[in-house]
Amino acid sequence: MISSLHGVVLHATSDQIVLDVGGVGFCVAVPGDVAHTAAVGERMLLHTSLIVREDALSLYGFADRSELEIFGLLISVTGVGPKSALGVLSHLTVDQIAEAVTAEDDAPFRRVSGIGPKTAKLIVVQLAGKVQATAPKRTASGGAANDVVDQLAAALVGLGWSERVAAEAAAQTASDATEAERASVAPLLRRALAALGPARV
Repeated sequence: MISSLHGVVLHATSDQIVLDVGGVGFCVAVPGDVAHTAAVGERMLLHTSLIVREDALSLYGFADRSELEIFGLLISVTGVGPKSALGVLSHLTVDQIAEAVTAEDDAPFRRVSGIGPKTAKLIVVQLAGKVQATAPKRTASGGAANDVVDQLAAALVGLGWSERVAAEAAAQTASDATEAERASVAPLLRRALAALGPARV
């Protein structure tokens, strides 16, 4: 079993990375946010899952072990294959998945390409009790700050980024911004767009 890879990025697309490990190039399918941050020539560590099929060996890679663990849980759900599970992790963070399952809300999963209503419901039912949502983080200014971050994430989704990338970028942008910038969405949006660059399709 190949459980992790650490090497130099040779090539990256919107959903795959070729990683040079000791002179061998491994093609790894990855979530959108991992592909977006991959820079050719830089080193990267991926936690991986090797899926063995009758006609193929496929590697799936993730930025941290929590994503890998959620991937394993997702592919255990009836009707969810590796590609569909990767699609879920391209659109939703581990916390967002846990929150949806805890709230018995299948809507976030239905928005993922390849996941139908029946499969979305099965994800919620079969992952119940296996994942747990963490308590939302509160800032000194309370709910108002969270509202601005949520609005920023929604704006980024409207501009073409996945919910996952948008949520992470919004949180990071708010963390780096000044208190004055955090008072409204517009300055934060400018900061986020400058950091993200062009959206990958």
